[in-house]
Amino acid sequence: MSYRGGDRGGDRGGRGGGRGGYDGGRGRGGGGGGDRGGYRGRGGPGGDRGGFRGGDRGRGGDRGRGGPFRGGAPGGREPGGIFSAPDQASSIDDRLAGKDQDDLVKAFRSLSLKHADLPLRPGWGTRGTPIKLRSNFFAVKVPRGPLCEYDVKIAPAVTARRVKRRIFELLEKATEYARFRTGVAHDFGAKLVASKRLPQPLVFTIPYYDEDESGPREGHKTYTVEIEFIQDIDLSTLASYLSGNPEYRDIDIGPILAALNIVLAQHPTRNGVMVGRNRFFFPNETFNLGGGLEAWKGFYSSVRPTYKQLMVNVNVATTAFYSEGNLANAMMEFRNATFGARIDAFVRGVRVLTTHLGHKKTVKKAASHTARSYKFMWDEAKRQVSVEEYFSLKYKITLKYPDIPLIDVGGVKTNFMPAEVCQILPGQPFRGKLTDEHTAQMILHACKPPNVNARVIVGQGLESLGFKNDEPPLPGFGIKIGGQMTVVPGRILPAPRVMYNNKSQEVDGRASWNLRSVRFSRGATLEKWAVLLIKDGNQRAEFRGTDDPELHKTVAGFAKMCSTSGMTVRGEPKYIQAPLPPKNREDPTRKAAIAAIRNAVTSLKQKVDLLLVVLSNGDKHVYSGVKHLCDVYLDVHTVCVQVEKIRKDKGQLQYFANVALKFNMKLGGVNHSLDPESMQWLRQEPTMMVGMDVTHPGPGSLKGTPSIAAVVASVDEHYAQFPASLRIQETRKEMITCLKDMMVERLESFREKSRNTLPRRVLVYRDGVSEGQYPTVVAEEMPAIIEAFKKYDQVGKPYRPKLSIVVCGKRHHTRFYPTDAANADQLGNPRPGTVVDQGVTGVYAFDFFLQAHGGLQGTTRPTHYYVVHDEVGFSADQLQKLTNDVSYMFARATKAVSLVSPAYYADLACERGRCYIHELLQAVETTTTSSGGEEQVMRTAETLWRNGVQGPLLRGSMFYL
Repeated sequence: MSYRGGDRGGDRGGRGGGRGGYDGGRGRGGGGGGDRGGYRGRGGPGGDRGGFRGGDRGRGGDRGRGGPFRGGAPGGREPGGIFSAPDQASSIDDRLAGKDQDDLVKAFRSLSLKHADLPLRPGWGTRGTPIKLRSNFFAVKVPRGPLCEYDVKIAPAVTARRVKRRIFELLEKATEYARFRTGVAHDFGAKLVASKRLPQPLVFTIPYYDEDESGPREGHKTYTVEIEFIQDIDLSTLASYLSGNPEYRDIDIGPILAALNIVLAQHPTRNGVMVGRNRFFFPNETFNLGGGLEAWKGFYSSVRPTYKQLMVNVNVATTAFYSEGNLANAMMEFRNATFGARIDAFVRGVRVLTTHLGHKKTVKKAASHTARSYKFMWDEAKRQVSVEEYFSLKYKITLKYPDIPLIDVGGVKTNFMPAEVCQILPGQPFRGKLTDEHTAQMILHACKPPNVNARVIVGQGLESLGFKNDEPPLPGFGIKIGGQMTVVPGRILPAPRVMYNNKSQEVDGRASWNLRSVRFSRGATLEKWAVLLIKDGNQRAEFRGTDDPELHKTVAGFAKMCSTSGMTVRGEPKYIQAPLPPKNREDPTRKAAIAAIRNAVTSLKQKVDLLLVVLSNGDKHVYSGVKHLCDVYLDVHTVCVQVEKIRKDKGQLQYFANVALKFNMKLGGVNHSLDPESMQWLRQEPTMMVGMDVTHPGPGSLKGTPSIAAVVASVDEHYAQFPASLRIQETRKEMITCLKDMMVERLESFREKSRNTLPRRVLVYRDGVSEGQYPTVVAEEMPAIIEAFKKYDQVGKPYRPKLSIVVCGKRHHTRFYPTDAANADQLGNPRPGTVVDQGVTGVYAFDFFLQAHGGLQGTTRPTHYYVVHDEVGFSADQLQKLTNDVSYMFARATKAVSLVSPAYYADLACERGRCYIHELLQAVETTTTSSGGEEQVMRTAETLWRNGVQGPLLRGSMFYL
């Protein structure tokens, strides 16, 4: 049987995490913390559709909070180590030897570029200790071509992917199609690629029947499939493009890559389930996640151009599928997994088999009625009956769960059905939002060390994808995939020295340091503050009340740590508490609890600058509500701590120190800086570093929920304070709509803090742009930035600082595996500071991969930095060193982070913005949003947003840390 899943498919785009694929990579700090990953939903055009990112963007490692999922996986974790195998090469690829690449960049220098052209590589980095790394790329041998591209038209038109797929399966069985099959590949949709021209016109008649039927029934539906020639795809230009011939740099090789990806996807799509773009999952290795879901292992595969060689990038992936079985049981399991888990999000679009009639149906949604409460006129009985009564009388079925929601399996018309008479069909990917518990389970099972992942890729991966044994249709196209990972040169950059109050701290081999006996570079003043105690039923851990001596002792210990760290602490804090009403399914985002907190905070006679909020538990609704209330309405800083962590003796001083980091930054201090040599470039002339990001509504959000844009920027020569501008904008729009106004706000802030000086250089790190949109940043965002500069023009003296824009990408599948234990950490990952700019980077582009951080578990994911505009005129060494150094300047951690600090700050600011529209991201419908469609959702968002953070205290601060 081929596993094909439901009829829902569709690429959801971009950075949309949360629906549970995990790509075996780790990334930001390697932190195990999934408490801000997973359900990020960074969607947007152009990316693959998501995949679980909890493990690699987590709060764990980077933020000094310790990841929550540290223990061994069931059965014990496999040990890390260096990946090696007898059939794998260990010397650098021949294509990268010699002086060819030096000649390449020399040739680039003779080219003249237009202002909007993406810059060409200025040279190769040489700084650091040279090393060799394997990477998960495999050589692809392609024919001389050409390939032929065809459009596939099905009549009558079909929208359901499940039906389309079945039509293609039946087409492949048709005897008149058999002669074409060896040299043809298709995407089970609208595109077909052939190794040679097919006769035209080419039309097939397909009698339709389902997979579990032996043949067409009487009165069956018939489809016609027309295969229409579009164009020849010339492969002869590929070699010139890959060799870096300057005349070919503007050739669009996109159609070639798309065609080859269709050919390479044919075998795994026939034998597994394709989820999103280029990700294939197989039922031979699954594990239970609980809550009605299970995880399937699989692989990512995508053709990539690299210098002198076309490659295929292969990586491990894991994603969530529905567990086969009774739908009612699964619904209750899912609902009980987490408070606020929505049954509708679980059932929407799932394919079921009705046990009483044997029909296959697609669930449209969950109803608000139950089998007991919903009544309808039954013609046979000539009276109104409930669904419960109907099933008892008509089918002699006594329903076990008459009080859970009915499901609607109708097409255009409503057709309510009790969930317990439905069986979930196998092989269906779950496209909703994972609960926190699912996320934790996913990390536990999917997080593997690099040697384990690499071994799986070169073994099971190449086999499952059909590359190892040249499975059809590869031979018919003359395509062959090599079995060896590419080996590329890399370098380990030296770490900068980290300075606290003019005293340097020792940085260890994992790019981290400790806070013992250090004083902040500039301590802030802590004067008007209060402690807010949240009482939410966790009596085992909570303090007894505001007069509990244990609470006062804990707060005094923390205040002492602030003082020891160099902050000026004046006076005692005020103490207030907020007893929260119990959780209630009618109030899924706990608005009543936030009202209680508001009452407590507004009871303070004198306004405070900062609240230390002692949370009872990790309830994300309470956390989001506190941030929304205090940032947007009350203009007061908040730092949230969990009661179990702050009162625990073990590690308490470290916890105090980490919380003090946030206090100092929010109140305008400077935690640490770098040694003068590392700061030299930044201090040559007034420079503003900018971080930009956009976050999108994830799966499980109300349709029409806006995206959130953030722009943060430095304000002085310390590069410590990065105030933010936040906006909501059109849903899923990747480019920043109000960028000009946001940049003006950032320039104003810089001028105000830098003695009326404007920056002469502006360096932008732009996070969250998919590869296909690099030119759009230059075409749309760069002009908006320049418009902001023009606001400061004077007569005869235009203001035009030098502008450079670097895009940072984490949503890629490139991984590196050191060949020598001396160049690896204890898990077998590359050491912090590992940089690669050859072999798997762009042929023409000014780009590089940098892993600045040390991984804590799993396989580390480097960040891809890609320069889309450069007026500063960086050399490769200059930009690589600067980016690595700035990764040590993240104020909230005592370690290098995996994403350069300004981009990381923008990412955090976006996350804070999500708290303000939390109820829309949780898909909580009010009477207004349910009746008014997407426009009403946006109006509700604007009401919740309330012009964002505009209070005089928070506006110019790092409130989002």
